[in-house]
Amino acid sequence: MPNARTAHLSRRGLLATGGALGLGAFLAACGDSDSESGGSDSKAPAKASGPWSFKDDRGTTVKLDEVPTKIVAFTGVAAALFDYGIEVKGVFGPTTTKSGKADVQAGDMDVSKLTVFGNVWDQFNVEKYAAFAPQVLVTTTFDAAGTLWYVPEASKDKIAKLAPSVAVSVYDRQLTKSLARMWELAESLGGDMKAAKVTDAKKRFEAASERLRKAAKARPEIKVLAGSAAETAFYVSGTNLSVDLEYFKALGVNFVEPPESAKKATGGWFETLSWENVDKYPADIIMMDDRTATIQPADITEATWKKLPAVKAGQVISRSPEPILSYDKCVPMVENLAKAIEGAKKVG
Repeated sequence: MPNARTAHLSRRGLLATGGALGLGAFLAACGDSDSESGGSDSKAPAKASGPWSFKDDRGTTVKLDEVPTKIVAFTGVAAALFDYGIEVKGVFGPTTTKSGKADVQAGDMDVSKLTVFGNVWDQFNVEKYAAFAPQVLVTTTFDAAGTLWYVPEASKDKIAKLAPSVAVSVYDRQLTKSLARMWELAESLGGDMKAAKVTDAKKRFEAASERLRKAAKARPEIKVLAGSAAETAFYVSGTNLSVDLEYFKALGVNFVEPPESAKKATGGWFETLSWENVDKYPADIIMMDDRTATIQPADITEATWKKLPAVKAGQVISRSPEPILSYDKCVPMVENLAKAIEGAKKVG
């Protein structure tokens, strides 16, 4: 791991491997470099026709002579569009694991049928992308500047010349706002937003949210910590910038909130703790980052972790810091937290 690479990692790099939501520079510099690629596609093609226009969260309006069908998207965005029946032919971002299985961010997509331009942070095959002749690139943005998520800084200008881009913000707003924007994007691309599967998912999300609101109100004493594990450190996420945590907090969930001074080094996203100090904040429930770049709870061997009251009580649940922005995929996130609060023992 080159020291220079570690020293010059931007906050954006930290976000990628867990940062915004919990990991850190170590994984950004030393994360796995597995890469898989395949063919193309997901579901039935969009049926919309004629000129296409969409104003994204950067305030940028993209106009095309026809509704794009050759779409390239960040994996999690492609997974959301898939749930709305939109065909995404190429992806970049965590798509397959080292074993070749679908990454958690790939949702229900058949990853063997996708063209993959980059499977890990800072990897994007520009030549392959150019030959693919994309009509539009779609991703998210995690900052106020509208930086395109998972588009490498070194090659962003070359990538920008090959196709216009659309960004959906997941920065400093609640989950419902990002879900609504992804819905609007899918609708513009020809998604059938009146399909029973789609409308039922929205209703289930709303019901799950109400369940969480009631659980949080009934048990305000239950303290929840959002964490992420790396080999050398443990990260405690703040709630002020992440779409999922902002939403859960708005529903009344009582979160551990690191002080701003402790989060300053990461732009306000999270606090870094040594494993020796992992017990700094008492918590009844621990939500752990489910992304494959992070160490999962079952694989944490640190004795200090195993001694945590919430861990000993079996009150550790998963968290999706980069949620797939379809109502269907966000229902389990909300339900799992509601269920955990409803049944939690006060141990922190």
